[in-house]
Amino acid sequence: MTSLHADEAFLGHYQLSHDPFAPRVPGFKFFPAQRKPVLGQLHHLARYSQLLLVVTGPLGSGKTLLRQALVASTNKQSVQSVVVSARGAGDAAGVLRQVAQALDVSTAEPNAILKQVVQLGLTGQEVYLLVDDAEQLDESALEALLALAAGTPEGRPHVFLFGESSLIADLEQISGEQELFHVIELQPYEEEETREYLAQRLEGAGAGIELFSASQISDIHESSDGWPGTINQVARDAMIEAMIASRSAVKRPKMGFTMPKKHVLAISAVVVVAVAAAWLIPGRSKAPATAGAPTEQAQLPLGKPTPNVEFANSGQPTNLPMVGQPVMRGPLAEAAGGISEGDDGVPVEGSSATPPTVTTTAPPAGVPAGPAATPVAKPTPAPTVATAKPAPVAKPVAPAPVAKPAPAAKPVEKPAVVAKAAAPAAGSSWYTSQPAGHFVVQILGTSSEANAQAFVKEQGGEYRYFKKVLNGKPLYVITYGSFPSRAAADTAIKALPAKVQAGKPWPRTVASVQQELAATR
Repeated sequence: MTSLHADEAFLGHYQLSHDPFAPRVPGFKFFPAQRKPVLGQLHHLARYSQLLLVVTGPLGSGKTLLRQALVASTNKQSVQSVVVSARGAGDAAGVLRQVAQALDVSTAEPNAILKQVVQLGLTGQEVYLLVDDAEQLDESALEALLALAAGTPEGRPHVFLFGESSLIADLEQISGEQELFHVIELQPYEEEETREYLAQRLEGAGAGIELFSASQISDIHESSDGWPGTINQVARDAMIEAMIASRSAVKRPKMGFTMPKKHVLAISAVVVVAVAAAWLIPGRSKAPATAGAPTEQAQLPLGKPTPNVEFANSGQPTNLPMVGQPVMRGPLAEAAGGISEGDDGVPVEGSSATPPTVTTTAPPAGVPAGPAATPVAKPTPAPTVATAKPAPVAKPVAPAPVAKPAPAAKPVEKPAVVAKAAAPAAGSSWYTSQPAGHFVVQILGTSSEANAQAFVKEQGGEYRYFKKVLNGKPLYVITYGSFPSRAAADTAIKALPAKVQAGKPWPRTVASVQQELAATR
Protein backbone atom coordinates (compact mmCIF):
# COMPACT_ATOMS: atom_id res chain seq x y z
CA MET A 1 0.00 0.00 0.00
CA THR A 2 1.47 3.35 -1.01
CA SER A 3 1.74 6.14 1.53
CA LEU A 4 -0.85 8.18 -0.37
CA HIS A 5 -3.33 5.31 -0.36
CA ALA A 6 -2.62 4.73 3.34
CA ASP A 7 -3.33 8.39 4.05
CA GLU A 8 -6.68 8.20 2.27
CA ALA A 9 -7.69 4.89 3.87
CA PHE A 10 -6.46 5.96 7.32
CA LEU A 11 -9.38 8.30 8.04
CA GLY A 12 -12.06 5.93 6.75
CA HIS A 13 -10.71 2.88 8.55
CA TYR A 14 -10.82 4.56 11.97
CA GLN A 15 -13.82 6.79 11.08
CA LEU A 16 -11.89 9.99 11.86
CA SER A 17 -13.11 13.45 10.91
CA HIS A 18 -9.51 14.53 10.24
CA ASP A 19 -5.94 13.38 10.82
CA PRO A 20 -5.57 13.79 14.60
CA PHE A 21 -1.79 13.93 14.43
CA ALA A 22 -1.37 16.53 11.70
CA PRO A 23 0.66 19.65 12.65
CA ARG A 24 -2.43 21.83 12.43
CA VAL A 25 -5.86 20.36 13.09
CA PRO A 26 -9.33 21.96 13.25
CA GLY A 27 -10.33 23.15 16.69
CA PHE A 28 -6.97 22.27 18.23
CA LYS A 29 -6.86 22.70 22.01
CA PHE A 30 -3.56 23.69 23.58
CA PHE A 31 -2.39 20.76 25.71
CA PRO A 32 -1.85 21.99 29.29
CA ALA A 33 0.69 19.47 30.60
CA GLN A 34 4.24 20.88 30.74
CA ARG A 35 3.25 23.75 28.44
CA LYS A 36 0.44 25.76 30.03
CA PRO A 37 2.62 26.72 33.02
CA VAL A 38 5.28 27.91 30.58
CA LEU A 39 2.66 29.93 28.71
CA GLY A 40 1.63 31.62 31.96
CA GLN A 41 5.26 32.26 32.80
CA LEU A 42 5.83 33.97 29.44
CA HIS A 43 2.86 36.29 30.00
CA HIS A 44 4.10 37.06 33.51
CA LEU A 45 7.69 37.78 32.41
CA ALA A 46 6.51 39.90 29.49
CA ARG A 47 4.70 42.11 31.96
CA TYR A 48 7.28 42.35 34.75
CA SER A 49 10.68 41.42 33.28
CA GLN A 50 12.92 43.69 31.23
CA LEU A 51 14.89 40.80 29.70
CA LEU A 52 14.77 39.16 26.30
CA LEU A 53 12.95 35.82 26.75
CA VAL A 54 14.28 32.61 25.20
CA VAL A 55 12.31 29.34 24.89
CA THR A 56 14.46 26.34 23.95
CA GLY A 57 13.83 22.69 23.18
CA PRO A 58 14.76 20.09 20.55
CA LEU A 59 12.96 19.63 17.24
CA GLY A 60 9.39 18.52 17.89
CA SER A 61 9.29 19.81 21.48
CA GLY A 62 6.33 22.12 20.78
CA LYS A 63 8.07 25.50 20.49
CA THR A 64 6.02 26.67 17.51
CA LEU A 65 2.72 25.59 19.10
CA LEU A 66 3.71 27.45 22.26
CA ARG A 67 4.43 30.55 20.19
CA GLN A 68 1.04 30.23 18.48
CA ALA A 69 -0.67 29.83 21.85
CA LEU A 70 1.12 32.91 23.18
CA VAL A 71 -0.14 35.00 20.26
CA ALA A 72 -3.66 33.57 20.51
CA SER A 73 -3.90 34.21 24.26
CA THR A 74 -2.89 37.87 24.17
CA ASN A 75 -5.36 40.72 24.18
CA LYS A 76 -5.50 41.83 20.56
CA GLN A 77 -6.66 45.32 21.52
CA SER A 78 -3.69 46.00 23.78
CA VAL A 79 -0.97 43.86 22.14
CA GLN A 80 0.30 43.87 18.57
CA SER A 81 2.15 40.61 17.86
CA VAL A 82 4.85 40.56 15.19
CA VAL A 83 5.95 37.05 14.16
CA VAL A 84 9.32 36.77 12.42
CA SER A 85 10.91 33.64 10.95
CA ALA A 86 14.68 33.31 10.99
CA ARG A 87 14.58 30.59 8.34
CA GLY A 88 16.20 32.03 5.23
CA ALA A 89 16.62 35.49 6.80
CA GLY A 90 18.91 35.04 9.77
CA ASP A 91 20.93 38.23 9.55
CA ALA A 92 20.12 41.62 11.08
CA ALA A 93 18.94 43.13 7.79
CA GLY A 94 16.48 40.30 7.13
CA VAL A 95 15.02 40.33 10.63
CA LEU A 96 14.71 44.12 10.89
CA ARG A 97 13.11 44.26 7.45
CA GLN A 98 10.34 41.88 8.56
CA VAL A 99 9.77 43.85 11.78
CA ALA A 100 9.67 47.20 10.00
CA GLN A 101 7.22 45.90 7.42
CA ALA A 102 4.89 44.54 10.11
CA LEU A 103 4.96 47.84 12.08
CA ASP A 104 4.66 49.98 8.96
CA VAL A 105 8.08 51.61 9.43
CA SER A 106 9.82 52.93 6.34
CA THR A 107 13.38 52.49 7.65
CA ALA A 108 14.50 49.03 8.77
CA GLU A 109 16.72 50.25 11.60
CA PRO A 110 16.50 49.67 15.38
CA ASN A 111 16.05 53.37 16.23
CA ALA A 112 13.21 53.84 13.73
CA ILE A 113 11.48 50.69 14.97
CA LEU A 114 11.82 51.79 18.63
CA LYS A 115 10.26 55.16 17.80
CA GLN A 116 7.25 53.39 16.33
CA VAL A 117 7.03 51.16 19.43
CA VAL A 118 6.97 54.27 21.64
CA GLN A 119 4.20 55.80 19.50
CA LEU A 120 2.12 52.65 19.80
CA GLY A 121 2.73 52.65 23.56
CA LEU A 122 1.21 56.13 23.79
CA THR A 123 -1.99 54.70 22.31
CA GLY A 124 -2.00 51.92 24.93
CA GLN A 125 -0.68 49.20 22.65
CA GLU A 126 2.35 47.00 23.42
CA VAL A 127 4.46 45.17 20.83
CA TYR A 128 5.34 41.48 21.10
CA LEU A 129 8.17 40.46 18.77
CA LEU A 130 8.28 36.66 18.38
CA VAL A 131 11.05 34.92 16.40
CA ASP A 132 10.70 31.30 15.22
CA ASP A 133 13.73 29.09 14.38
CA ALA A 134 15.90 31.50 16.36
CA GLU A 135 18.86 29.09 16.36
CA GLN A 136 19.41 30.19 12.74
CA LEU A 137 20.02 33.83 13.73
CA ASP A 138 23.57 35.05 13.23
CA GLU A 139 25.47 37.33 15.61
CA SER A 140 24.33 40.54 13.92
CA ALA A 141 20.66 39.56 14.19
CA LEU A 142 21.02 38.63 17.87
CA GLU A 143 22.71 41.96 18.62
CA ALA A 144 19.90 43.82 16.87
CA LEU A 145 17.22 41.92 18.81
CA LEU A 146 19.01 42.52 22.11
CA ALA A 147 19.09 46.23 21.29
CA LEU A 148 15.34 46.20 20.58
CA ALA A 149 14.67 44.29 23.81
CA ALA A 150 16.67 46.86 25.82
CA GLY A 151 14.60 49.62 24.22
CA THR A 152 14.59 53.21 25.46
CA PRO A 153 13.31 54.80 28.67
CA GLU A 154 10.13 55.68 26.81
CA GLY A 155 9.32 52.19 25.61
CA ARG A 156 10.48 48.82 24.37
CA PRO A 157 9.04 45.75 22.61
CA HIS A 158 8.83 42.37 24.36
CA VAL A 159 11.14 40.06 22.41
CA PHE A 160 10.63 36.26 22.47
CA LEU A 161 13.04 33.85 20.78
CA PHE A 162 11.95 30.24 20.10
CA GLY A 163 14.84 27.97 19.11
CA GLU A 164 17.08 25.03 19.93
CA SER A 165 19.49 25.06 22.86
CA SER A 166 22.48 26.03 20.70
CA LEU A 167 21.02 29.53 20.73
CA ILE A 168 21.98 30.01 24.40
CA ALA A 169 25.75 29.81 23.80
CA ASP A 170 25.55 32.51 21.11
CA LEU A 171 23.58 34.84 23.40
CA GLU A 172 26.00 34.28 26.29
CA GLN A 173 28.95 35.15 24.10
CA ILE A 174 27.32 38.45 23.12
CA SER A 175 26.02 39.32 26.61
CA GLY A 176 29.26 38.70 28.48
CA GLU A 177 28.77 39.49 32.17
CA GLN A 178 25.47 41.33 31.59
CA GLU A 179 22.12 39.68 32.28
CA LEU A 180 20.27 40.47 29.09
CA PHE A 181 18.07 37.39 28.60
CA HIS A 182 16.10 34.74 30.48
CA VAL A 183 15.91 31.09 29.34
CA ILE A 184 12.93 28.76 29.67
CA GLU A 185 13.73 25.19 28.63
CA LEU A 186 10.81 22.95 27.59
CA GLN A 187 10.58 19.51 29.19
CA PRO A 188 9.28 16.25 27.62
CA TYR A 189 5.99 14.67 28.69
CA GLU A 190 5.77 11.92 31.27
CA GLU A 191 4.09 8.68 30.14
CA GLU A 192 0.75 9.63 31.72
CA GLU A 193 0.93 13.03 30.02
CA THR A 194 1.64 11.25 26.72
CA ARG A 195 -1.53 9.21 27.21
CA GLU A 196 -3.57 12.35 27.95
CA TYR A 197 -2.07 14.10 24.93
CA LEU A 198 -3.00 11.18 22.65
CA ALA A 199 -6.51 11.11 24.12
CA GLN A 200 -7.00 14.83 23.46
CA ARG A 201 -5.78 14.54 19.88
CA LEU A 202 -8.00 11.52 19.14
CA GLU A 203 -11.01 13.08 20.82
CA GLY A 204 -10.76 16.10 18.54
CA ALA A 205 -11.01 13.77 15.53
CA GLY A 206 -14.01 11.85 16.89
CA ALA A 207 -12.17 8.82 18.31
CA GLY A 208 -10.97 7.70 21.72
CA ILE A 209 -7.83 6.55 23.49
CA GLU A 210 -9.14 2.96 23.36
CA LEU A 211 -7.66 2.76 19.85
CA PHE A 212 -4.32 2.23 21.62
CA SER A 213 -3.59 -0.46 24.17
CA ALA A 214 -1.57 0.29 27.30
CA SER A 215 1.49 -1.41 25.81
CA GLN A 216 1.17 0.61 22.60
CA ILE A 217 1.01 3.86 24.60
CA SER A 218 4.16 2.82 26.49
CA ASP A 219 5.92 2.04 23.20
CA ILE A 220 4.86 5.38 21.69
CA HIS A 221 6.13 7.24 24.76
CA GLU A 222 9.44 5.37 24.77
CA SER A 223 10.01 5.81 21.02
CA SER A 224 9.22 9.54 21.11
CA ASP A 225 11.04 10.32 24.39
CA GLY A 226 7.93 12.26 25.38
CA TRP A 227 8.30 15.07 22.79
CA PRO A 228 4.89 15.97 21.28
CA GLY A 229 6.04 16.36 17.68
CA THR A 230 7.57 12.88 17.68
CA ILE A 231 4.55 11.47 19.53
CA ASN A 232 2.37 12.60 16.62
CA GLN A 233 4.51 10.82 14.03
CA VAL A 234 4.99 7.60 16.01
CA ALA A 235 1.29 7.34 16.93
CA ARG A 236 0.16 7.93 13.36
CA ASP A 237 2.58 5.30 12.01
CA ALA A 238 1.37 2.81 14.62
CA MET A 239 -2.27 3.31 13.59
CA ILE A 240 -1.47 2.89 9.88
CA GLU A 241 0.55 -0.29 10.55
CA ALA A 242 -2.32 -1.71 12.62
CA MET A 243 -4.76 -0.87 9.83
CA ILE A 244 -2.64 -2.62 7.18
CA ALA A 245 -2.15 -5.66 9.43
CA SER A 246 -5.87 -6.00 10.14
CA ARG A 247 -6.76 -5.77 6.45
CA SER A 248 -4.14 -8.38 5.55
CA ALA A 249 -5.50 -10.70 8.22
CA VAL A 250 -9.01 -10.43 6.75
CA LYS A 251 -7.88 -11.12 3.19
CA ARG A 252 -5.67 -14.14 3.90
CA PRO A 253 -8.42 -16.69 4.67
CA LYS A 254 -9.98 -16.00 1.26
CA MET A 255 -6.79 -17.18 -0.41
CA GLY A 256 -7.33 -20.66 1.03
CA PHE A 257 -10.64 -21.03 -0.81
CA THR A 258 -9.45 -19.61 -4.11
CA MET A 259 -6.41 -21.77 -4.78
CA PRO A 260 -4.34 -21.21 -7.92
CA LYS A 261 -5.14 -23.43 -10.86
CA LYS A 262 -1.83 -25.29 -10.64
CA HIS A 263 -2.65 -26.36 -7.10
CA VAL A 264 -6.15 -27.48 -8.12
CA LEU A 265 -4.68 -29.54 -10.96
CA ALA A 266 -2.15 -31.13 -8.62
CA ILE A 267 -4.86 -32.12 -6.15
CA SER A 268 -7.02 -33.46 -8.99
CA ALA A 269 -4.15 -35.60 -10.21
CA VAL A 270 -3.64 -37.07 -6.74
CA VAL A 271 -7.35 -37.83 -6.43
CA VAL A 272 -7.34 -39.56 -9.84
CA VAL A 273 -4.40 -41.72 -8.78
CA ALA A 274 -6.18 -42.57 -5.53
CA VAL A 275 -9.38 -43.58 -7.32
CA ALA A 276 -7.44 -45.67 -9.84
CA ALA A 277 -5.60 -47.48 -7.06
CA ALA A 278 -8.85 -48.07 -5.23
CA TRP A 279 -10.37 -49.51 -8.39
CA LEU A 280 -7.46 -51.78 -9.32
CA ILE A 281 -6.69 -53.26 -5.92
CA PRO A 282 -10.14 -54.80 -5.28
CA GLY A 283 -9.99 -56.29 -8.81
CA ARG A 284 -7.03 -58.51 -7.81
CA SER A 285 -9.07 -60.09 -5.02
CA LYS A 286 -12.01 -61.12 -7.19
CA ALA A 287 -10.86 -64.79 -7.28
CA PRO A 288 -11.01 -65.34 -3.51
CA ALA A 289 -14.29 -63.51 -3.46
CA THR A 290 -15.83 -65.89 -6.02
CA ALA A 291 -14.52 -68.86 -4.05
CA GLY A 292 -17.16 -68.27 -1.46
CA ALA A 293 -15.45 -65.81 0.91
CA PRO A 294 -17.44 -62.66 1.67
CA THR A 295 -16.39 -59.61 -0.30
CA GLU A 296 -15.97 -57.45 2.85
CA GLN A 297 -13.55 -59.97 4.43
CA ALA A 298 -11.41 -60.03 1.27
CA GLN A 299 -11.16 -56.22 1.35
CA LEU A 300 -10.20 -55.84 5.03
CA PRO A 301 -6.55 -57.00 4.69
CA LEU A 302 -6.14 -54.80 1.65
CA GLY A 303 -7.66 -51.85 3.44
CA LYS A 304 -4.88 -51.78 6.05
CA PRO A 305 -2.04 -50.59 3.76
CA THR A 306 -4.36 -48.70 1.42
CA PRO A 307 -7.33 -47.02 3.14
CA ASN A 308 -8.12 -45.53 -0.28
CA VAL A 309 -10.79 -48.21 -0.52
CA GLU A 310 -12.67 -46.45 2.24
CA PHE A 311 -12.47 -43.16 0.37
CA ALA A 312 -13.77 -44.75 -2.85
CA ASN A 313 -16.59 -46.69 -1.21
CA SER A 314 -17.74 -44.68 1.80
CA GLY A 315 -17.10 -41.15 0.55
CA GLN A 316 -16.08 -39.99 4.04
CA PRO A 317 -13.87 -36.85 4.05
CA THR A 318 -11.11 -38.55 6.06
CA ASN A 319 -7.40 -37.74 5.75
CA LEU A 320 -5.79 -40.41 3.59
CA PRO A 321 -2.16 -41.48 4.04
CA MET A 322 -1.39 -40.21 0.57
CA VAL A 323 -2.49 -36.72 1.67
CA GLY A 324 0.59 -36.72 3.84
CA GLN A 325 2.82 -37.38 0.84
CA PRO A 326 5.03 -34.43 -0.28
CA VAL A 327 3.26 -34.34 -3.65
CA MET A 328 0.02 -33.16 -2.08
CA ARG A 329 1.10 -31.34 1.05
CA GLY A 330 3.35 -28.82 -0.68
CA PRO A 331 0.64 -27.34 -2.92
CA LEU A 332 -1.88 -27.31 -0.08
CA ALA A 333 0.46 -25.35 2.19
CA GLU A 334 1.13 -22.81 -0.54
CA ALA A 335 -2.56 -22.52 -1.35
CA ALA A 336 -3.36 -21.71 2.29
CA GLY A 337 -1.52 -18.44 1.83
CA GLY A 338 1.47 -19.25 4.03
CA ILE A 339 -0.40 -18.36 7.22
CA SER A 340 1.84 -18.89 10.22
CA GLU A 341 1.51 -18.21 13.90
CA GLY A 342 0.92 -14.55 14.53
CA ASP A 343 0.43 -13.52 10.90
CA ASP A 344 -3.03 -12.27 11.68
CA GLY A 345 -1.88 -10.52 14.83
CA VAL A 346 -3.16 -13.25 17.23
CA PRO A 347 -0.72 -16.03 18.22
CA VAL A 348 -2.05 -19.49 17.40
CA GLU A 349 -0.80 -20.91 20.63
CA GLY A 350 -2.97 -18.49 22.62
CA SER A 351 -5.82 -20.98 22.84
CA SER A 352 -3.65 -23.70 24.36
CA ALA A 353 -1.70 -21.31 26.56
CA THR A 354 -4.75 -19.70 28.13
CA PRO A 355 -5.55 -22.42 30.77
CA PRO A 356 -2.02 -22.42 32.31
CA THR A 357 -2.10 -18.62 32.48
CA VAL A 358 -5.42 -18.64 34.32
CA THR A 359 -4.27 -21.18 36.88
CA THR A 360 -1.00 -19.42 37.65
CA THR A 361 -2.49 -15.96 38.17
CA ALA A 362 -5.67 -17.07 39.90
CA PRO A 363 -4.49 -17.66 43.53
CA PRO A 364 -5.11 -14.36 45.35
CA ALA A 365 -2.81 -15.36 48.18
CA GLY A 366 0.17 -14.58 45.95
CA VAL A 367 -0.80 -10.91 45.64
CA PRO A 368 0.09 -9.63 49.14
CA ALA A 369 3.18 -11.77 49.48
CA GLY A 370 5.00 -12.54 46.24
CA PRO A 371 7.85 -14.50 47.93
CA ALA A 372 5.30 -17.09 49.06
CA ALA A 373 5.26 -18.41 45.50
CA THR A 374 8.39 -20.45 46.17
CA PRO A 375 7.02 -22.46 49.15
CA VAL A 376 3.81 -23.14 47.25
CA ALA A 377 5.74 -24.58 44.30
CA LYS A 378 7.55 -27.18 46.43
CA PRO A 379 4.58 -29.54 47.09
CA THR A 380 3.85 -29.79 43.35
CA PRO A 381 5.03 -33.48 43.21
CA ALA A 382 1.80 -34.26 45.12
CA PRO A 383 -0.78 -32.01 43.47
CA THR A 384 -3.67 -33.71 45.29
CA VAL A 385 -2.20 -32.87 48.69
CA ALA A 386 -1.28 -29.31 47.67
CA THR A 387 -4.72 -28.49 46.39
CA ALA A 388 -6.46 -30.25 49.28
CA LYS A 389 -4.71 -28.10 51.92
CA PRO A 390 -4.77 -24.43 50.88
CA ALA A 391 -4.85 -23.25 54.50
CA PRO A 392 -1.34 -24.53 55.46
CA VAL A 393 0.07 -22.69 52.43
CA ALA A 394 -1.33 -19.40 53.72
CA LYS A 395 0.13 -19.82 57.23
CA PRO A 396 3.85 -19.59 56.32
CA VAL A 397 3.04 -16.63 54.05
CA ALA A 398 1.46 -14.47 56.75
CA PRO A 399 4.13 -14.30 59.48
CA ALA A 400 7.40 -13.90 57.58
CA PRO A 401 6.87 -11.90 54.37
CA VAL A 402 3.90 -9.83 55.59
CA ALA A 403 5.66 -8.76 58.79
CA LYS A 404 8.69 -7.43 56.87
CA PRO A 405 6.98 -4.41 55.29
CA ALA A 406 7.54 -2.70 58.67
CA PRO A 407 10.99 -1.39 57.56
CA ALA A 408 9.19 0.47 54.78
CA ALA A 409 7.93 2.84 57.47
CA LYS A 410 11.47 4.16 57.97
CA PRO A 411 11.62 6.03 54.64
CA VAL A 412 8.27 7.59 55.54
CA GLU A 413 9.92 9.26 58.52
CA LYS A 414 12.58 10.88 56.32
CA PRO A 415 10.37 13.66 54.91
CA ALA A 416 9.58 14.74 58.47
CA VAL A 417 13.29 15.00 59.28
CA VAL A 418 13.97 16.72 55.99
CA ALA A 419 11.21 19.20 56.60
CA LYS A 420 12.79 20.26 59.88
CA ALA A 421 16.25 20.57 58.45
CA ALA A 422 15.24 22.20 55.17
CA ALA A 423 12.52 24.48 56.49
CA PRO A 424 14.83 27.53 56.60
CA ALA A 425 15.74 26.89 52.94
CA ALA A 426 12.12 27.33 51.92
CA GLY A 427 11.92 30.76 53.54
CA SER A 428 12.74 34.01 51.85
CA SER A 429 15.11 35.31 54.54
CA TRP A 430 18.27 33.87 53.00
CA TYR A 431 17.46 35.12 49.50
CA THR A 432 16.45 38.59 50.73
CA SER A 433 19.71 38.83 52.69
CA GLN A 434 21.83 38.27 49.56
CA PRO A 435 23.05 41.14 47.36
CA ALA A 436 20.67 41.70 44.47
CA GLY A 437 23.57 41.68 42.00
CA HIS A 438 24.73 38.21 42.98
CA PHE A 439 23.83 35.10 41.00
CA VAL A 440 22.37 31.76 42.03
CA VAL A 441 22.16 28.62 39.88
CA GLN A 442 18.59 27.44 39.35
CA ILE A 443 18.57 23.63 39.36
CA LEU A 444 14.90 22.72 38.90
CA GLY A 445 11.35 23.49 39.92
CA THR A 446 8.81 21.03 41.32
CA SER A 447 5.22 21.22 42.52
CA SER A 448 6.01 18.89 45.46
CA GLU A 449 7.72 20.41 48.50
CA ALA A 450 8.61 16.90 49.70
CA ASN A 451 10.57 16.34 46.47
CA ALA A 452 12.37 19.66 46.91
CA GLN A 453 13.26 18.82 50.52
CA ALA A 454 14.51 15.35 49.54
CA PHE A 455 16.66 16.78 46.75
CA VAL A 456 18.19 19.44 49.01
CA LYS A 457 18.94 16.90 51.74
CA GLU A 458 20.46 14.44 49.26
CA GLN A 459 22.76 17.04 47.66
CA GLY A 460 23.46 19.04 50.84
CA GLY A 461 25.99 21.84 50.69
CA GLU A 462 24.79 25.08 49.13
CA TYR A 463 21.47 23.75 47.82
CA ARG A 464 18.34 25.66 48.92
CA TYR A 465 14.83 26.18 47.69
CA PHE A 466 12.14 28.84 47.82
CA LYS A 467 8.42 28.83 47.22
CA LYS A 468 6.64 30.83 44.54
CA VAL A 469 3.17 30.76 43.04
CA LEU A 470 2.70 30.03 39.34
CA ASN A 471 -0.79 30.02 37.81
CA GLY A 472 -2.30 29.87 41.27
CA LYS A 473 -0.31 26.76 42.26
CA PRO A 474 2.81 26.52 44.45
CA LEU A 475 6.14 25.87 42.77
CA TYR A 476 9.28 25.02 44.75
CA VAL A 477 12.44 26.22 43.02
CA ILE A 478 15.79 24.68 44.00
CA THR A 479 18.91 26.83 43.68
CA TYR A 480 22.60 26.36 44.32
CA GLY A 481 25.15 28.70 45.82
CA SER A 482 25.61 32.46 45.68
CA PHE A 483 28.15 33.94 43.25
CA PRO A 484 29.37 37.49 42.70
CA SER A 485 29.26 37.22 38.88
CA ARG A 486 27.64 35.26 36.08
CA ALA A 487 31.04 33.84 35.08
CA ALA A 488 31.51 32.42 38.57
CA ALA A 489 28.06 30.83 38.39
CA ASP A 490 28.85 29.31 34.99
CA THR A 491 32.07 27.86 36.38
CA ALA A 492 30.17 26.37 39.29
CA ILE A 493 27.67 24.73 36.94
CA LYS A 494 30.49 22.88 35.17
CA ALA A 495 31.61 21.45 38.53
CA LEU A 496 28.17 20.14 39.50
CA PRO A 497 27.53 16.37 39.48
CA ALA A 498 26.52 14.89 36.15
CA LYS A 499 23.11 13.97 37.58
CA VAL A 500 22.44 17.62 38.41
CA GLN A 501 23.86 18.92 35.12
CA ALA A 502 21.46 16.65 33.23
CA GLY A 503 18.65 19.02 34.26
CA LYS A 504 20.40 21.90 32.41
CA PRO A 505 20.83 24.32 35.36
CA TRP A 506 21.24 28.00 34.52
CA PRO A 507 22.40 31.14 36.36
CA ARG A 508 19.98 33.86 37.40
CA THR A 509 20.28 37.00 39.52
CA VAL A 510 19.26 37.11 43.14
CA ALA A 511 17.24 40.18 42.22
CA SER A 512 14.97 38.07 39.99
CA VAL A 513 14.41 35.63 42.86
CA GLN A 514 13.65 38.48 45.26
CA GLN A 515 11.17 39.85 42.71
CA GLU A 516 9.36 36.50 42.54
CA LEU A 517 9.28 36.24 46.33
CA ALA A 518 7.77 39.70 46.55
CA ALA A 519 5.12 38.78 43.97
CA THR A 520 4.29 35.61 45.95
CA ARG A 521 3.59 37.60 49.09
